[in-house]
Amino acid sequence: MRILMVTAEAVPFAKTGGLADMVSALSIQLTKMGHDVKIVMPRYYRIDRKKLNQLSGPMAIAAGRVETWSAVYTAKMPGCDDLPVYFIDHEGCYGRDGIYGVPGETDFHDNPYRFAVLAHGAFQLCRKLGWYPDIVHAHDWSACLAPVLAKHVCRYCGFEGTASVLTIHNQGYQGQYSKDQFPALGIDWGLYYGAGFEHEGGINFLQAGVSSADMITTVSPTYAREIQTMEGGFGMDGLLRVRSDVIRGILNGADVKEWNPEIDKKIPANYSVKDMSGKARCKAELQKQMGLEINPDIPVVGIVTRLVDQKGIAEVFAPTYGSAYGICTTMNVQFAVLGSGEAWCENEIRALQEKLPNLRAYIGYDDKLSHLIEAGSDFFLMPSKYEPCGLNQIYSMLYGTLPIVRRTGGLADTVENYNQDTGSGTGFVFDSLTPQAVYDTVGWAVWAYYNRKDHIKKMQERGMRETFGWDKAAEGYLEVYKEAVRRGCGREYSGS
Repeated sequence: MRILMVTAEAVPFAKTGGLADMVSALSIQLTKMGHDVKIVMPRYYRIDRKKLNQLSGPMAIAAGRVETWSAVYTAKMPGCDDLPVYFIDHEGCYGRDGIYGVPGETDFHDNPYRFAVLAHGAFQLCRKLGWYPDIVHAHDWSACLAPVLAKHVCRYCGFEGTASVLTIHNQGYQGQYSKDQFPALGIDWGLYYGAGFEHEGGINFLQAGVSSADMITTVSPTYAREIQTMEGGFGMDGLLRVRSDVIRGILNGADVKEWNPEIDKKIPANYSVKDMSGKARCKAELQKQMGLEINPDIPVVGIVTRLVDQKGIAEVFAPTYGSAYGICTTMNVQFAVLGSGEAWCENEIRALQEKLPNLRAYIGYDDKLSHLIEAGSDFFLMPSKYEPCGLNQIYSMLYGTLPIVRRTGGLADTVENYNQDTGSGTGFVFDSLTPQAVYDTVGWAVWAYYNRKDHIKKMQERGMRETFGWDKAAEGYLEVYKEAVRRGCGREYSGS
């Protein structure tokens, strides 16, 4: 199949979260399976032009009230020479810090225009290349104009055989703006209502994408169900239920070349399910680097997270009622925390460090330290309020570190709860997001660590034998692509 990925980010070029990992990993896997995949994204100014190749001639883009012009650059995806990445080069839109915003302006005021340039540019790129895809695959709200164009504009202008797929990576981010911004999209006013943009008198990119896409996917089966509920739909659950027949949940894979304790060069000792001795060395190094007591007999609970409400940080760190203080003062346990985000949480973690010798944190992000925490911890805490897929719980299992998670989204799909009668399971799961539930579940894990060591070992081995590659996910997307062609173009994909 000919597949065009339209995205605001893709590793290693630009990243704010798991979306960037997913786009690149899925594209690489589909390319290796023999499909013709291209990625189109903005060229943010941090992406060095000197490392890219420029296509000849400028490209006209019909976003906004008047036509604008852009250069196009290209590069090969590292590790996959057959996968080209194309960059829309528009200094006015992308010549700044940040993908969606910066600390002083977390949501750029001109984002509707910036991402209209991306969507219109994606179709113009196809015309420029003389390459017409079977599928335009849009990722999250910032690419949602692409399904709108595919259905309402371009399908009658050379893209009759092109269907669209929208992947919702996070329902909580929808791209909502004032109605005054609609002309920036470069489409007829009739589509304000006709394509589903109208929302409470403004515009909603994700709503238009959901209304227009031929097929919709989320990054885990449970999350596909959750977004159709009042709690998980963020105001769009009714529309999503109406479109439930085209929604599919496909669990993300993991980069098992980057996250593999047998070959990981970022940890002090490698190990495998057959020889776990290296994990003890990693634990000792983690305790040393974090300033914790070096003691192999004390369980370490690791946390690597964005310190934002979605991740359940209040239930762990909030002053007066967070569970971390109680855990650290009543249990023989250590905490190793890596993260950044909301200022109140960063400050509270710093305050906890002053009070608790068994809790240490690094405020910020350090890739090497994130690998060490996964390898050196005994448990990994993810008390997310919602989690579309989640990757750290997968990394944890692959590293023999037992996840402690809330039963939501991809966490529910990947972690099997511990059975203390049989020793089965791959982690510890709770339902209600409360400080008491976090406290009790961590306590349950610590109890098992001290009293059921044979069970802990059995669970570690089971988790490390799980397979989380992208081959199965890619097969699922191919089925979605074929159904999108049937629904959107009224034909069976022939393979030609």
